[in-house]
Amino acid sequence: MKILSIETSCDETAVSIIKASGKAESPIIKVLGNALFSQAKLHEKFGGVYPNLAKREHARNLPRLLHKALSEAKLIRKSKLPSLSPKEKARIEKELIRENQMADDLIVMLGKIKKPSIDAIAVTQGPGLEPALWVGISMAKTLGFTWEIPIIPINHMEGHILSVLYNPKKEKNVLPFPALALLVSGGHTELVLMSKLLSYKLLGRTRDDAVGEAYDKVARMMNLPYPGGPVVAALAEKSRKIGKKNSWVFPRPMIHSDDFDFSFSGLKTAVLYGIDKKKLSPRQKEFVAEAFEDAVVEVLIHKTRLALKKYKVRSLILGGGVIANTHIRLAFEKLVKDFPEVTLFMPTKELSTDNSIMIGVAGYVRAKSIPQKSKKKGAFSAIGNLRLSS
Repeated sequence: MKILSIETSCDETAVSIIKASGKAESPIIKVLGNALFSQAKLHEKFGGVYPNLAKREHARNLPRLLHKALSEAKLIRKSKLPSLSPKEKARIEKELIRENQMADDLIVMLGKIKKPSIDAIAVTQGPGLEPALWVGISMAKTLGFTWEIPIIPINHMEGHILSVLYNPKKEKNVLPFPALALLVSGGHTELVLMSKLLSYKLLGRTRDDAVGEAYDKVARMMNLPYPGGPVVAALAEKSRKIGKKNSWVFPRPMIHSDDFDFSFSGLKTAVLYGIDKKKLSPRQKEFVAEAFEDAVVEVLIHKTRLALKKYKVRSLILGGGVIANTHIRLAFEKLVKDFPEVTLFMPTKELSTDNSIMIGVAGYVRAKSIPQKSKKKGAFSAIGNLRLSS
């Protein structure tokens, strides 16, 4: 099965084509084409993602990335005659009326090529920035009715979970159940129990700031560039390598609560008060970054440890952009050594951040598991606060 996948939930524009086969819980995945454009530099002056700019850039880049992914997958076949009728062109213009130049760019491209051998289109439905999500969904719907290909709407966080099923170094990963998933991203920090594939029970979530959001806010407090998370992590790692005693200590919010919820707003505030009006030297910034990250990791590890003890799972899945953080990855590798019956699954660093490959993998799993319910003909919308559902 060949799946074209589209991801536009935030500031990464991505299009991929995967070839998938095998069982839903242990698919064999081959990436045929992959194209991604990060808008991070464009949003840097705003100190965060500016939704209307993200929407505009998605619309500008999607046709180009689609062509690149199709070319890499060797799925472009030139058409000697125009491939679009006047009626089809009018329908594309109507579907993409709010997407600036994208309609014209797609009409030109689709008019020159034949329908590619693709079985389904997977697209991120949410959660994310709704203006950005709509661009990807509009593109998916346009390709769906033009090529008469079914569409599979995907929850972005489910994509992060199921990204661990693709391992570029192995033919396939086998995911034992029950499983515990820790999702850590710019907008999410939550623990999810999975009794089986596509079955989700929320155990706990952040009551305020997510981990990634806290990283970015701490970076702004220290006048560090956007995106701040990787910069803070790099400073913290530099401090650890120097190895000197760090006098900075920040609180571990909710570490003693009797639930699986998180809170990082108080930690962020503690950093703010700690550095208030101080002119930090480069070395002091490294100390602050290290102390902040140590607090975050200790809370994540503690809550996950409690869940592992209570639910006796066979797999621990880490997902979300913050999982690209080396210190966090090493901390969880150390944690699972205390649970020999648990296998740790982490995506590669490249697949930890937002990408369309994970959306394609999730699309295949849904198509294989619940083929009739997974595919839509166009009757679905962008949902900015979409939650995981079984």
